[in-house]
Amino acid sequence: MIKIENIQKSFGDNHILKGISTQFEKGKTNLIIGQSGSGKTVLMKCLLGLYEIDEGHIFFDQKDYQNLDADGKMDIRRELGMVFQGSALFDSMTVIENVSFPLKMFTDQSESEMQDRAAAVLKRVNLKQEAFKRFPDEISGGMQKRVAIARAIVMNPNYLFCDEPNSGLDPKSAMIIDNLIQEITQEYNITTVINTHDMNSVMEIGDKILFLKDGYKEWEGSNKEIFKTDNEAVSSFVYSSDLFKKVREVYLKS
Repeated sequence: MIKIENIQKSFGDNHILKGISTQFEKGKTNLIIGQSGSGKTVLMKCLLGLYEIDEGHIFFDQKDYQNLDADGKMDIRRELGMVFQGSALFDSMTVIENVSFPLKMFTDQSESEMQDRAAAVLKRVNLKQEAFKRFPDEISGGMQKRVAIARAIVMNPNYLFCDEPNSGLDPKSAMIIDNLIQEITQEYNITTVINTHDMNSVMEIGDKILFLKDGYKEWEGSNKEIFKTDNEAVSSFVYSSDLFKKVREVYLKS
């Protein structure tokens, strides 16, 4: 579980996050949505410890990150897994070397232990063994996303962060990645936080949705509750296309 209280963040005179409080639940896919410039990326970077917050508190399972010493903060960071928007795989490393990299950096496991662990998580994300020795440019975009997810969970994180995990994927591949992230979240009881513009993701895996507008928490709820909201800002953002407007009409009539 991640709990945030009254998060404030500014860059000079530019006030980005304006008193955001919420809770991201363990074992659920928690989505952050909003227009460009709403503060989504800044909030995620604050949660990752990449930005120091100006005011407020971030709790990781009751541990107040702001009040931890350097070693305590490093312990929290070791419990974080990250799936980057562009996958961020190392071009010069094979698939299995990419996934093994965090183990080489942060553990004292033997080479065989690292290989076994990397192979296990690659199989968990449904990547076939013949792909293990390939380089990132030799596999598809969807497979690269799977590798990125495998690398993010290889250290058994308690918290998983995903920045636009469906970026650049076709609709079918995007749905597969969504389902995979949700399955892993539930299976390992991880607190997963996802930044996304993909409304299909919102509808399919939005166990908890936080909608930001101009740096404020405008709305929060589930993918079922978002169909029924009377918040005009949420409705105009989520149901901006004719297709989603029709989907909502059908849902409300059912």
